[in-house]
Amino acid sequence: MPTYVYRAMTRSGLIVRNKIESSSRQNLLKTLKGNGLIPIDVRQIRYVGKQKKRAKKNITNLEEFMKNINTTHLGKSKSKQLTTAEKIHLYFAKTEKITTRDIMIFTQDFYLLKKANFNNIHALDTIIQNTENMSFRGILEDILAGVEAGENMYTTMEYYANIFPYIYVNMIKVGELSGSLTNSLEQAVKYLDETDALRRKLKSILIPNMIQFILLLVMLFVGTLVAIPAIQGIFDELGTEEQLPEITLWFANAVDTMIAYCYIPVMIVITVVASVVFYIHTPKGKYNYHYFKYRMPIFGELIFALDFSRFLRAMLLNLKNGMRIQDSIEVSKNVIKNYVMLSIIENSINNILTGSSWIEPFEESGLANPMITEMLKIGMQTDLTEMIEKLVEYMQIDIDNIMEKIMKVLPQVVYAIVGLVLIFFVLVVLVPCIQVYMGNFLFSAYGV
Repeated sequence: MPTYVYRAMTRSGLIVRNKIESSSRQNLLKTLKGNGLIPIDVRQIRYVGKQKKRAKKNITNLEEFMKNINTTHLGKSKSKQLTTAEKIHLYFAKTEKITTRDIMIFTQDFYLLKKANFNNIHALDTIIQNTENMSFRGILEDILAGVEAGENMYTTMEYYANIFPYIYVNMIKVGELSGSLTNSLEQAVKYLDETDALRRKLKSILIPNMIQFILLLVMLFVGTLVAIPAIQGIFDELGTEEQLPEITLWFANAVDTMIAYCYIPVMIVITVVASVVFYIHTPKGKYNYHYFKYRMPIFGELIFALDFSRFLRAMLLNLKNGMRIQDSIEVSKNVIKNYVMLSIIENSINNILTGSSWIEPFEESGLANPMITEMLKIGMQTDLTEMIEKLVEYMQIDIDNIMEKIMKVLPQVVYAIVGLVLIFFVLVVLVPCIQVYMGNFLFSAYGV
């Protein structure tokens, strides 16, 4: 049985070092984590030549060791005492958040190493040694252990679905199953770059305007709750006949009613949200929700174009590796998560089995651009691989054009909403304040 030397950290921050036997590195990692240990470094001892059998003083049975792993004896071990600074560093290291940037750097490095003809084990081991994020390093070690045990990378990535995006995992899956992991990694790098760029653009537009919108709402409610009663108090004290604007009185009464019966709108909101969430988690509800995502204003066209382009990229990759059309579609559907697109793809596969055109379901859905379906039909009569390659380039240009439209329309929509709230704020709060500033109510108060 192989012998491993490992370093791990207990929940209290204590570093544990030992040398034990285990059937595989992956089993050892799972056992350590199952017993409350955070693996830091696990290395197999490689023996060269024959060695005399002798008692292994430092090697204990794995099961026996695990039974005693959390005993007080372990806490009193002769390991080096950590300084306060080291304890703080280890605490933040084991709780360090894994960001999208970590995944992007890993993918780019892995792609470059694969292009340099590194095998998966060598590439992963090289990246692990240069990974500073301890949390992400532990995940990469799990992936490496799986590869060393003969598994595919994507099987371990699926276990960490909260770290690796669903689409990303399936891109790796397509590459491994089709024997073209390097090309899949290149696509994954592009996908992550495009997704990050899109996220940055949307944040640059939405966040500043959302902050303005929230601040205006806060000012509106604070002004209604503080300034309006103060102004009304001045009017009542002086006995003026001046009245606050009707819209101000209406909104002030509405806010008072909301505060008095706040539990009613809260219960309504909770009920509506819970009902929508429950409905979306049903098969029919999820299908309708995914269909709405393709038809929603502003973003619907972009979401469908991204999914369809991703599917065609995966299909192109499989066709280039010699797969049949049916097998290529079957494997490529793994990069899609939307139920509507998956149902269209399933209909395409069924059409192939019955001798019909696999393009018809996309055409009949009404979601695909007619030009795209026509290009696919021409590709079936000429060279499908070459046509899909051109189609992917065309769709990328189309996606860029859609993005430009969204970048033009979205600010206008956000500005319109913020503008309406601002106008309402002026009418409700600022107009009464201007009345007080002008002092016209004093003439009425003194009978002038």
